[in-house]
Amino acid sequence: MKDYHCIVNGSPVAISQTFDVLNPATGEVVGKAPVSSEEDVKYAVKTAKDAGVKWSALSDGERRETLMKLMGVFEENKQYLAELITKEQGKPLFPGGPGSLAEIEMSMGFTHVPLSLDMPTEVVFENEAKRAELHRKPLGVVAAIAPWNWPVLIAIWQIIPSLRMGNTVVIKPSEYTPLSTLEMVRLFNEVLPAGVLNTVSGSGSVGAALVQHKDVNKIMFTGSTATGKKIIEASGGNMARLTIECGGNDAAIILPGTSLEDKAPALFFGCFINMGQTCAAIKRLYVHEDDYDGVVGLLKGMADQMPMGNGLEEGMIFGPVQNKKQLDIVNDLVEDAKRNSADVIRGGSPMGGPGYFYPITVIGNVDNGHRIVDEEQFGPVIPVIKYKSVDDAIAKANDSQVGLGGSVWSDDLEEAARVASQMEAGTVWINEHGMVDPMVPFGGMKNSGYGLEFGVEGLKAVSQPQIISIKKAVPVEA
Repeated sequence: MKDYHCIVNGSPVAISQTFDVLNPATGEVVGKAPVSSEEDVKYAVKTAKDAGVKWSALSDGERRETLMKLMGVFEENKQYLAELITKEQGKPLFPGGPGSLAEIEMSMGFTHVPLSLDMPTEVVFENEAKRAELHRKPLGVVAAIAPWNWPVLIAIWQIIPSLRMGNTVVIKPSEYTPLSTLEMVRLFNEVLPAGVLNTVSGSGSVGAALVQHKDVNKIMFTGSTATGKKIIEASGGNMARLTIECGGNDAAIILPGTSLEDKAPALFFGCFINMGQTCAAIKRLYVHEDDYDGVVGLLKGMADQMPMGNGLEEGMIFGPVQNKKQLDIVNDLVEDAKRNSADVIRGGSPMGGPGYFYPITVIGNVDNGHRIVDEEQFGPVIPVIKYKSVDDAIAKANDSQVGLGGSVWSDDLEEAARVASQMEAGTVWINEHGMVDPMVPFGGMKNSGYGLEFGVEGLKAVSQPQIISIKKAVPVEA
């Protein structure tokens, strides 16, 4: 069984302890990941800090030129990294669809775009006597904590903007899916200067040691609200800047009488992409009472046509839930709904056998106040909630402590925009859901976190603004 390594200062770190990484489709061991010690974390941060002296001194153009070489690394290793994602995360390869090959292709897009954006000096004020300029400076060492649902893509969201703006990075992948991130960083280090991008690995205690380090200047985290709050507390010791994305319980509202014939695939995958294990996936679907039967029938019919199994097998569209803990959460919420008189329209029980498989599940006869609606399932389950009036649907959609994304579905784009403006979410899509774009800022409201990623705003978030105020020479009259 292969041992995987952390990379610090451009070289593998000696392994003293490992843990098994499992294939969620089979239960078999994919490989052994290293457990970083506290000394390993300190070494990684020191290395990143030291490497930052030269990296930050490069011009923006020089850094961009170096980082563009990563596109070639992706291209040469696309199949290898995608297969590793499938083995440890579970999503199928699924050429042409939302599987692991698509994750690599999206990662390439989220690499290219931040490197293509210009960040000129801004003149914020000027008159005859003064000129004030806003410059963007590197923050220093960025501690990145990546999740298990999109292990390469979200790591790229954290790494590329940070490096582009002159920072250095120490990233800790999830202990459930560390291998693809560790290997990506190893491959990147073949073209990056030593120490610019480093990895540590292990449980939450490793992440805690990283974010608490006195020389960490910025923390980027994607994960649960509970862990996000701990990171916020930990950042008090080093005053690190924060970008925190803590997931959501996204609501979608289908306006009365909407034709779904041309919208069905976007609606279905808006609910179930990556087995519903996506922060900005539909987790609550609000449907007018007159349209309810048609919508649940559409979802059931589409689900019946979707093959589910080991993602390395040809033709699979859906794979397993990534880990046993998450499977138990999904099953507990569905069982609670059953006990409270919910209608199980499709699915509703673990599939059994090897792997953490749970069928695409559609739940009806539920409402706000049921756990299946109020709590994020983060799995292949969608509760469908009837409403009488659009105002009622908006109120129920906003009745949540989180607000990452939301969507409105309608044939009337003007009316959809009116409803979207009333939803309490960082992004509200119309006739699609969860379609993040590297040019478009993304972030949450409420307990979904704060800070923005993507686009120019994402670059600003990993830099330090500095004002240079210039007093002009006053001409001396003759």
